[in-house]
Amino acid sequence: MALGRGKAKGKGKPAKKAGPSRKEKFAQIKLAFSMTRKADPKMLPLVLGAFVITLAVFVLLGTLVGHVVYLSVIGVLLALLVAAAIFGRRVQKTAFGQVEGQLGAAAAVLSNMRGNWRVTPAVGFTKEQDLLHRVIGLPGIVLVGEGSPSRLRGLIGAEKRALSRVIGDTPIYDVMVGDDEGQISLRELEKHFMKLPRNIKPARVNELEPRLKALRANGALPVPKGPMPTRVPRGR
Repeated sequence: MALGRGKAKGKGKPAKKAGPSRKEKFAQIKLAFSMTRKADPKMLPLVLGAFVITLAVFVLLGTLVGHVVYLSVIGVLLALLVAAAIFGRRVQKTAFGQVEGQLGAAAAVLSNMRGNWRVTPAVGFTKEQDLLHRVIGLPGIVLVGEGSPSRLRGLIGAEKRALSRVIGDTPIYDVMVGDDEGQISLRELEKHFMKLPRNIKPARVNELEPRLKALRANGALPVPKGPMPTRVPRGR
């Protein structure tokens, strides 16, 4: 009889992380509502207006076709969806407005993107506090700079030379965050990442991460002083 084949059930599998409870979710929504309402007085009228108008349209339609109750129920559900969508967009707009212009705002957006992205903030910086962040993902390696383009070009060039010694033929992209021509705005940053081609496999991402961590450990500079924002809502 062969021994040692197979694995005991439940062994070797990482435990699933428990998501936030309903109470925690409600507390998060309440906090987001309170903060957004203070910063954006138009939020509540827009949300309520969207709900009432959507519901009114379905009630009127139900009256005309003789199915008031049926279409009213559908109207309530759709009105809730429309109101929730508008609320989410206003929360997102307010949160971006609060982090824009802060040191490390791009790193906050990168760290909250959907998908398997390995983000290392501030792999390079200048005394003027221009920052260069490094992201590993299926497109390859993406260097994201925030600050003066003229100063960032030197940081990007130095980082690419350092990376070329350990990444082989893995593609490298670079992105400048800003509102000028040729730059990507903070609000469009996640969308830009999602449009990049998928050039490498997940196994290659896992292989690159420890290599680049070792590279940073061997030649890293200290992270610049000053608080960095860490949370912004995910883009839609």
